[in-house]
Amino acid sequence: FIKENQAQVFRVCMGFLHDKQEAEDITQEVFLEVFKSIHYFKQTSSLSTWLYRIAVNKCLNTLKRQKAKQLYITLQGLVGIKNTPANSQEILELKEQKTELAKAIAALPENQRIAFTLAKYDELSYEEIAEIMNVSLSSVESLLFRAKANLKKRLQKYYENYF
Repeated sequence: FIKENQAQVFRVCMGFLHDKQEAEDITQEVFLEVFKSIHYFKQTSSLSTWLYRIAVNKCLNTLKRQKAKQLYITLQGLVGIKNTPANSQEILELKEQKTELAKAIAALPENQRIAFTLAKYDELSYEEIAEIMNVSLSSVESLLFRAKANLKKRLQKYYENYF
């Protein structure tokens, strides 16, 4: 069970925490929680969905405890930044863009941030996100639409340059 699901749980944790060591620790905590709480599993959803819910909740609790509001994810793929900056000016610009994106994602309302992270970082389907968040499919669509609109508004100067 652990071997089959460890990589997915780790990806979820990285999507929220963006720190390898922290994500590894939380991944272990998730599996400990699963084994301690397996008798609470109601089988109204799949075991993997229940596992995702535990992982998301553990990550959110970790972020709250640390009072960490900033999420660090790569810009590559989101705004089309080059893989390797050519000079120190590009390195500084890339660092600034990553910081601004992290701030913008952290400023999203919690449900928008969760839906956005699961969709963009973990590449989950809308159906999977709806099941994990325990909301309707239309709610996921709405959350992602609003998250993208909020990010676009906040990151307008970068969108002007790349879109």
